[in-house]
Amino acid sequence: MSFGDPNNPYGQQPGQGYPQAPPVQQPYGGGYQGGPMTMPGGVTGARVMLFVIAGLQVVGAILIGLTAAGISAAKNNADLQNDVQFQQLQDYPVGAVWAMAVFALLWGGFAVFLGAKLGSGGNGIRITTMVFGIITAILGIYPFIIVGLVHTVLAILITVFVGKSDGNAWFNRARY
Repeated sequence: MSFGDPNNPYGQQPGQGYPQAPPVQQPYGGGYQGGPMTMPGGVTGARVMLFVIAGLQVVGAILIGLTAAGISAAKNNADLQNDVQFQQLQDYPVGAVWAMAVFALLWGGFAVFLGAKLGSGGNGIRITTMVFGIITAILGIYPFIIVGLVHTVLAILITVFVGKSDGNAWFNRARY
């Protein structure tokens, strides 16, 4: 009397051989374990750097606004009309200087928006933050070589931290 190969558990009759295992319970969501549940350190660092850039933008906008007000007041001063250094300063249009101050405030506001959305945003916020970092780095290099060095370094770090694999996992995590 033969019941098949004794080393083959599938060839034996039910109730003989290895015991049956209970069915595996699937966790909620079909068994997919999403990304990290806490924000990675690099993304947290990028968030802090975005807020630092926003603060620097506000300080820069105040300084640019004071410069525009000074140029406007100096153009109306009769004593400075014969000053050679003032003649160079007078060539700057006051409206363009005020526009630079407004742009600095808007850019800082955009940095605050991105910093606030890093905690709950998806992949679109990640890509937008990376583009923001690249543009900020370029703007920090070209017109303001010395002053923009801090902006350039922070922007490069933001782009790297958000673009890393743990940042990618954070922004592509499952949200319930």
